[in-house]
Amino acid sequence: MADPIEWVTESRKWWEIRETLESTMIISPPQNLLNPEDRPRWAVVVSLLIGLFGLLTIKSGGEVLFIDGSARQAAGDYVPFVLWFNFLAGFAYVIGAAGLFLWRSWITPLAFSIAVLTVVVFIAFGFHVLMGGSYEGRTVGAMSLRSLVWLAIAFSVRGGFR
Repeated sequence: MADPIEWVTESRKWWEIRETLESTMIISPPQNLLNPEDRPRWAVVVSLLIGLFGLLTIKSGGEVLFIDGSARQAAGDYVPFVLWFNFLAGFAYVIGAAGLFLWRSWITPLAFSIAVLTVVVFIAFGFHVLMGGSYEGRTVGAMSLRSLVWLAIAFSVRGGFR
């Protein structure tokens, strides 16, 4: 194992080199360290809403997937791959909410990824319906809402980090 003092000294040297390169504009500073004071007001409200929605998505999806009870009965003719996607996407919603609230630049690719994947799953759901698969009508509305919300977030944040 390396000597801790030597490791700290080497780390300090690299940090000094990085600071020098950043100050001379040879490399740019990390782009994910943006000032939260620069974030628009809507980002705070939207981040709180999508964070809450993400937590509720995890809770409701988890109840249907992992607990054999009233939630599963109430879900009716759910489509398993849509349910699994939405359950897992709930975690991404919570992470996205944190990134949006903290006004981090990585929210842009995350929001676009969530939006594109949601649309892809929605298209696959459409094929499932066209092939005669059973489904709940509310799934169409839910997937439409999710797609539109994440597309709106993605396109809203894309210009905020230039």
